[in-house]
Amino acid sequence: MRIVLFTGKGGVGKSTVAAGTAALAARSGLRTLILSTDTAHSLADAYGAPGATPEPTQIAEHLYVQQVDAQLRFEQSWADIQRYLLSVLDAAGMDPVAAEEMTVVPGAEEVLALLELRLQASSGRWDVIVVDCAPTGETLRLLALPEALGWYLERLLPIQRRLVKALRPVLNRAAGVPMPGDTVFDAIERLHGELDDVRELLSGPDASVRLVLTPENVVLAEARRAYTSLCLFGYRVDGVVANRVFPSDDADPWRSAWVAAQREVLTEVEQSFSGLPIWTSEYLPGEPVGVAALADLAERLYGDDGADGGALASPKGEGPFRVATTADGDAVLHLALPFVTRAEVDLARNGDELVLTVGSHRRLLTLPAGLSRLRVAGAAVVDNELRVRFREAAEPGHVATAKEAHR
Repeated sequence: MRIVLFTGKGGVGKSTVAAGTAALAARSGLRTLILSTDTAHSLADAYGAPGATPEPTQIAEHLYVQQVDAQLRFEQSWADIQRYLLSVLDAAGMDPVAAEEMTVVPGAEEVLALLELRLQASSGRWDVIVVDCAPTGETLRLLALPEALGWYLERLLPIQRRLVKALRPVLNRAAGVPMPGDTVFDAIERLHGELDDVRELLSGPDASVRLVLTPENVVLAEARRAYTSLCLFGYRVDGVVANRVFPSDDADPWRSAWVAAQREVLTEVEQSFSGLPIWTSEYLPGEPVGVAALADLAERLYGDDGADGGALASPKGEGPFRVATTADGDAVLHLALPFVTRAEVDLARNGDELVLTVGSHRRLLTLPAGLSRLRVAGAAVVDNELRVRFREAAEPGHVATAKEAHR
């Protein structure tokens, strides 16, 4: 089963391209589901279909649309935890309406929308799942959360459970505040496991992210940053869609100036994303609405790379993260970081983890067992990837940065 996520700066036509790709897949006979993690659901409008429902709704042969009811998924996954939090706030004398607002975690609904993707992916009903993601910034936060939340839960939950069991009798009498029971911890552990499954699914070999942009310098700059951040968190980017490109044969002087400006940006796009497929979609005279119109758009966009070719083929290569062994017996961790210089990367070792910081994004990368016992012998950014060299004779507490000499 193939999973393709579409993201891009707001207003670049991301939802239209995602909807067209799904329509083309369905036209090719593939059982296709398209769903949205964007709270501004617009897929039903793009297809000119009745409003989508919280369950997959068929709108054409082989094509289903789902508008994830994030509130429903939130209630299902968060109910036990929320009930406990409400009991604590009630004991503290908080107004019930205010307490209910306090127990809703900002952004949690979008995260739980990914749980619906996990559920559909494991159902066996689909050959292709297309995900219309939120604009770039929200998507990056969304895709970083499963790993980040998993890190905290994995370390804090066992400790908290032991402490609560030991202190529950004392705290109940002293403070009058109810302590969490096993149902609360079980709910958190279940959520942790589900998010871990999401992370494994989306970073797997059959899932990838596709960047949609328009030929504008500001949009290109954001797409470049998104590419770097997606690689940092281990997600594959399988191609770039340059949308709303003016036809080059336009004789109108005003639009000719736009054509020239776009051509310059498109040259930079080709240089920036060298090695990735770059598909180009011309600016249409009218808005494509409906399954047939969107499938036609995708057919023109992908050309020979249609649903039977590269457009929906699983991405090639090993992905942005791999480990190799050198001739002298050292192990080298490779992590793709396009557009990044050595000075922009901060790297630290903390036990069996690497703390990677690139710009405003930080990733806590748990090392494979084979690397965790080794010391960091050097790090460098070479050919658009971070390379961290590991060597025997570990030194406890050793910290390395990406500015150290690469050996």
